[in-house]
Amino acid sequence: MLRWIMHVDMDAFFASVEQLDNPSLKGLPVIVGGLSGRGVVSTCSYEARKFGVHSAMPMHMAKRLCPQGIYIQGRMRRYKEISDGIMEIFRSFSPLVEQLSVDEAFLDVTGMEGLYPDVVALGKAVKNKIYEQTGLHASVGIAPNKFLAKLASDLDKPDGLVLIKHETAAAFIAPMPVRKIFGIGKSAEAMLWQYGIDTIGKIAAADISILQKVFGINAQAVHNLACGIDNRPVVNETEAKSIGKEHTYDKDLYEEADLKKAVRDLCGETGWRLRKRKLIGYTVTLKVKFSSFKIITRSITSELPVAYDEEIYALALKLMQQVRFTEGVRLLGVSISHLESEDAAPVLNFNENEKIKKRNMAVDFLKNKFGESIIKRG
Repeated sequence: MLRWIMHVDMDAFFASVEQLDNPSLKGLPVIVGGLSGRGVVSTCSYEARKFGVHSAMPMHMAKRLCPQGIYIQGRMRRYKEISDGIMEIFRSFSPLVEQLSVDEAFLDVTGMEGLYPDVVALGKAVKNKIYEQTGLHASVGIAPNKFLAKLASDLDKPDGLVLIKHETAAAFIAPMPVRKIFGIGKSAEAMLWQYGIDTIGKIAAADISILQKVFGINAQAVHNLACGIDNRPVVNETEAKSIGKEHTYDKDLYEEADLKKAVRDLCGETGWRLRKRKLIGYTVTLKVKFSSFKIITRSITSELPVAYDEEIYALALKLMQQVRFTEGVRLLGVSISHLESEDAAPVLNFNENEKIKKRNMAVDFLKNKFGESIIKRG
């Protein structure tokens, strides 16, 4: 029986929900995110993307590029409400659903295509049910594995459906640029170019010794992906849904430097706990309880697996930019969710900064031997 994995990604999810709830916004450049001076774009409509606006962009830059845009503070409770309904739709098609974030998931639909004329008809059925029940569009990728399915869902946005067949998968991805392999950044790309490697097909054809010079211990994993091979299973959930650390402070925190230091410490403790259990994660969540006891949370999902303290802190800083610190902070928390075994991820960050890896290993050694409070980042 052929294995089929489906990746479903909601199109411009937050902005689309705003347009759904307020039809007068349809066709307009809608930009959702933090509206403070330090805010960042969470999601923007495709009309806004024509002006160069994209997610994670500082809001002040978005306003320069698209001054006529409609800027909206995000409503996470509403987005989660719709997301929960979409995940239920996924579960009506497959018992194996792996939610990656509020707006995307993997479905293992192996054998399910027997209930439809073909696997493409199954993908259309998923898209149609989402639209019928929510009024929202999704892009779907269907392929033999997770890597190919996620790549496929991004090829024909918005409202797309792309099938990558087993027998043509390697040839299908061969002409694509190397950056299409998630985790290959600018540094690794530049190193590959030095060896004349600029496409996925050339990675597949390259001698493993050359790939080892670029990717180190991840060379074989990268080569497998370039050949269209990815054996990771779709899992409903891991043993732990999230790993994190929070702290209530004796005195409320007000100063930006104190807040950043506190968050950095929490990221270090969270990273150590993550690595101790040999896990990686994709979604970082920041929790803030103010002196008024008001609690807010902000989350961000990375395309790449996150494992090191510096990676967690970089994402946490982006989340801090979405929060208006207008009063003292009583409690802070940092957690990571959408977890996988470190062995399950096909690609890490390819050790683009070997110093980060060695620094984390040294910190972990001390914490494992003397306890997590023995050392903190400066």
